[in-house]
Amino acid sequence: MTDDTRHGSSGSTSEDRTSEIQYQRELTSYLAGFLTPHRKDVLQRLILERTRHVTVVVEDICHAHNVSACLRSCDCFGIQDFHVIENRNRFDVAADIARGSTQWLTLHRHDYSESQPDSTRACIEKLKQERYQIVVASPHDANCELETYDISKPTALLFGNEKEGVSPNAMQLATHIMRVPMYGFTESFNISVAVAVCLHHLVWRMRQLNLDWQLSPAEREELLHDWVRISTGHRLNSLVKRFEQDRSAGGGWSEGDFWPDWETILSVCGDHLIK
Repeated sequence: MTDDTRHGSSGSTSEDRTSEIQYQRELTSYLAGFLTPHRKDVLQRLILERTRHVTVVVEDICHAHNVSACLRSCDCFGIQDFHVIENRNRFDVAADIARGSTQWLTLHRHDYSESQPDSTRACIEKLKQERYQIVVASPHDANCELETYDISKPTALLFGNEKEGVSPNAMQLATHIMRVPMYGFTESFNISVAVAVCLHHLVWRMRQLNLDWQLSPAEREELLHDWVRISTGHRLNSLVKRFEQDRSAGGGWSEGDFWPDWETILSVCGDHLIK
């Protein structure tokens, strides 16, 4: 799982940045040489299915198996970002439930600290700055419905914990409160089921519309670096060390050996993308 705290130095020059991009492309091309053709094809194809138009936020989830099932659903529906608010409960993963999905996602942790005592507000304000509508899923005080919600705007779906549900703070700060239709006696779905139901409908609807929902080329590039590293498994450190040694000795790798021509891939995979 990629953590969003990974960023370059804000003081780096444009030359440094260009050099870093070239280095990362060469390294990724080198590492990709140790992957099977099938794995390389899967990485390049599935990255076109990823989206940040919709993201998921969970607030103070109590049970590891529930948050792990939410992570698994996000990966299955192509949701790249997953936000965890940790005011009281620490985030944990149940590996047997997540089934490896966590390594392909970008985790954003919003945890309690003396400088940030209100993680819910900090998370929501950050997402609003990124132009997300904050949509709380709740059976109470709803002002919109899942089936008719306007998915044309970037949307952050926020789900509360298993006991108290969404906090009053989150309800107050939300852009919308959305009701998921239910026709039985039970008041609410299990959180992992609610996440899957909402994503199934909204991601399907998003793909029906003429929206720019895919990752940008720069986002694909950054994510592909991570995915290739993950795919090398336990060999990663030794392969990076060998690359550094060969590069210092004057070796080099052409980024064209692996680096995708996104326009070509889009033209080939266009009919494959679910719409």
